[in-house]
Amino acid sequence: MHYPRLAIVDLETTGADPSRDRITEIAILITEGDTLIEQWSTLINPDMPIPWRIQELIGISDEMVADAPRFADVATAIRERLADNIFVAHNVRFDYNFLRAAFERQGEPFHAPALCSVKFSRALYPQFPRHGLDAIIARHGYAISARHRALDDAQIVWQFLQESRQEQPDEAVTRAWSRALSDTPQPRLPEGNLESLPECAGVYVFRNAQGHALEIGRARNLRAEVLGLFTSRKADARAKKRAAGVQHVDSFPAAGELDAMLKELHIARSEATPKTRQDAAWGWRFDAQATPVLQLMELNDGDPLAWGDVYGCLRGELETRKLLRDIVTRQRLCPRRLGLELGEGPCHSHALGKCLGACVGKESNAQHDLRLLTALAGLKLRSWPYAGASVFAEHDEVHSRSAFHVFDHWCHLGSFDTHAEATDCMVNARRSFDAEKYRLLHRWLMQAGHGAVASIHG
Repeated sequence: MHYPRLAIVDLETTGADPSRDRITEIAILITEGDTLIEQWSTLINPDMPIPWRIQELIGISDEMVADAPRFADVATAIRERLADNIFVAHNVRFDYNFLRAAFERQGEPFHAPALCSVKFSRALYPQFPRHGLDAIIARHGYAISARHRALDDAQIVWQFLQESRQEQPDEAVTRAWSRALSDTPQPRLPEGNLESLPECAGVYVFRNAQGHALEIGRARNLRAEVLGLFTSRKADARAKKRAAGVQHVDSFPAAGELDAMLKELHIARSEATPKTRQDAAWGWRFDAQATPVLQLMELNDGDPLAWGDVYGCLRGELETRKLLRDIVTRQRLCPRRLGLELGEGPCHSHALGKCLGACVGKESNAQHDLRLLTALAGLKLRSWPYAGASVFAEHDEVHSRSAFHVFDHWCHLGSFDTHAEATDCMVNARRSFDAEKYRLLHRWLMQAGHGAVASIHG
């Protein structure tokens, strides 16, 4: 593969947040193919103190930058070296965002196609677990005199790119290069906010500069899926707009899929989102001895153990009433027996030939109700498949995380870190039906193997 013209960049900074911290050193290597055309570096006065821990890590002190040029003094030299080149850095988001923020403070926009050598390493050497610069130095046996100084670190990246090209097949290098290259704007997030996401199930919340939730989502692998949302080369206009607006990502690791589903619902309800209000849930209770035989009822906060047979679990009272009227019309049921029409004698539908006559004895109540229940069968609330309250355990062995979810007749009694806490909650817990939790638990139980994790406490 022929490498295009690159600008390999490395920065040292006062911290990790490009909106608050500043650049203290920059190095740029201009390369094309196998040729190093230019290497340039300079210290930069950040106009703010360098934290002591940063001074110890990178070896740049306040005294060293006191007489150095400010960013404004070298901005033109930097822009000229970056122009028309592919911006390359190890963990490119960090360096790109700091330079973008520095230029924007000058009132100048900044955009460049960017290639992340971390992604390049992951794609080319998937057999290795780590791809940070220290891991690459150790893996390839590189010698470096001043780690965490911009010029030395940039030279390591250049050496790694050259060696990878020489030792790997052209096809593999081209494929890795394609995966690492992006023209999508890099998300404006603090260093480590994305990279520190765990590779486990969980929930993420994208927030804007004011801390408001822009999006709440669930992922089986937080790190892979969230990073993918920001860095995919196939990102559409909506994804690019989202990346530009997100300033912070909150993550909530979970012990498994059910834990993540419950966390997502809880977080969505606690945030100012359309999901904040718990949806109403309506259904009918059937009682052949009652008048009418179907009783419309709101299900949320009720106790399913006291209901008997219930049909529905629909999201609105009007929707529920309309559905029943449609069923009555299609099945030629008696609206008077179902409480949709008041009075004595034949119902209005019978006079129109739309009722088979339960109201006048042409059809027995038993026959009528059998036809009714047959029509409602697909809407019946699922029977609780266990003898009593049950604990559903999830374990993430890799991250040493466990969750124990207690449900009784579809009612969520609580989620806990230990089995002992879960069983203790059963003593005084009150069943309170929540339609959304009923739906998510039912979906989860339908997946192979999930029901087997329950321990039953009658």
